[in-house]
Amino acid sequence: MPEHRLKVFITGASSGLGAALARHYGAQGARLGLVGRNAGALAAVVEGLDASRYIADVRDAAAMRAAAEGFLAEVGCPDIVIAAAGISVGTLTEEAADAAVFRAVMDANVLGLVHTFGPFIAPMQAAKRPVGGVLCGISSVAGVRGLPGGSAYSASKAAATVYLEALRLEQKRHGIAVVTVAPGYIDTPMTQVNPYPMPFKMSAATAAAKVAHCIARRRPHSVIPWQMAAVAPVLEWLPVRVYDALFEKAPRKPRGLPT
Repeated sequence: MPEHRLKVFITGASSGLGAALARHYGAQGARLGLVGRNAGALAAVVEGLDASRYIADVRDAAAMRAAAEGFLAEVGCPDIVIAAAGISVGTLTEEAADAAVFRAVMDANVLGLVHTFGPFIAPMQAAKRPVGGVLCGISSVAGVRGLPGGSAYSASKAAATVYLEALRLEQKRHGIAVVTVAPGYIDTPMTQVNPYPMPFKMSAATAAAKVAHCIARRRPHSVIPWQMAAVAPVLEWLPVRVYDALFEKAPRKPRGLPT
């Protein structure tokens, strides 16, 4: 009997962690469906991989459903769906222009998960595999506490973590694993604009390998790397006065329009 080839659907695949995940699974011989907004960059990632590409924005529910339906028709029901697309940009509530940025960040980082997973859940439930599929959402350590100047991003990642937890409980009886991975800093275009030190920063390839490790073990929730996994619970349980004193004047991510 021929060995089963993994079928993996990944969003945010035109750059950063999503592209690194595509290369990681591609090197294992997986059949890929890759979603991105930048056609040229996505074409470069796909080169040399057994992959179908879909130009779509995760904020667009109809476009994501079309991409999912294309993958289901061409490749079949995925074993793994990874929602790696996201937006990170500095925001300030008092700046009227940032209201649209808040919406873009929340739409991409929260509703983007819904738009990515939604079309695949019924087919994965119906697949009746000995081991059910995996839905993996990329959250962030930034969702543990609110970061000044990053209110939209922190709020979106906190919401993503709680959404994924609820989804995990909903899908347990169907044998589908929902895996939440909360990375610290990854060396990608998203972080390369940050004007401050980034402790425990990982390469995108290293982060992709760690995410794949979590998926393979169907871990409900993981913080990566291990150093951030040690720091995150400390941050979570710091008293408000202590947290405020430490982070009130922390350096901030630059404001701007999402790219």
